[in-house]
Amino acid sequence: MLVLTRRETETLLFPTLGITIEVLRIRGNKARLGIDAPAEIPVVRQEISGLKSVDFTADESPAAQLSRLHRAVRTRLDRTAVSLNHLHRRLEGHGDRESQQLVLEVFGELKALERETGDVLEPPVSPAPRALLVEEDENQRELLGGFLRLSGFDVALTCDGQDALDYLSLHAPPDVVLLDMLMPRCDGAAFVRHVRSTRGLCKLKLFAVSAVDPSTLGVTTGDGGIDRWFPKPIDVEGLVHAVVERG
Repeated sequence: MLVLTRRETETLLFPTLGITIEVLRIRGNKARLGIDAPAEIPVVRQEISGLKSVDFTADESPAAQLSRLHRAVRTRLDRTAVSLNHLHRRLEGHGDRESQQLVLEVFGELKALERETGDVLEPPVSPAPRALLVEEDENQRELLGGFLRLSGFDVALTCDGQDALDYLSLHAPPDVVLLDMLMPRCDGAAFVRHVRSTRGLCKLKLFAVSAVDPSTLGVTTGDGGIDRWFPKPIDVEGLVHAVVERG
């Protein structure tokens, strides 16, 4: 028998077996050990070594563990996105375009992380709600689109009303359209009139996202017009909640 003396945080290695034992804590005559071993090597206490079915493996199945990890990653991503949105709204008031761009870059990193984790983690059971975002301003388009994706939406982005109409002519209607009202080519009012008069699109849910007073554009809120109006700067948390609530 090999007898060794180890202090707290010191380790003992079995390199050929791939086993590491670390002394985590020593209190009186008791030592707390951390053991890292390959999955095929069982680790059991001596007093229950005769019970072959009992070991220190987790009770959760791999699928349950992945599902729990997926929820944890999603929660962290959502909370980070909310904080970034608050920061972006504050920066808008100071006209700090460089800092706003940095916020968008962080959003880009979050989206990359979501894609990478999505390749290995369990996807959501229910299909993601689909949103079409029509926004002329590139920064606002990327920011709101990124937040919606991190909130579980499948998002398509277009830069004006005509691009949005072209998209709708080639794709199934989304669950909601988030519509800027002041755009080139086909503005928000023209887009609403076209959608409400087109068979197959007339029941499409339309949410306006604009700093303009709706009364100045001649667009009604309710049947035949916009379903809801959200002023800029947009409260994206409230917007997402409204989309889910009415879904």
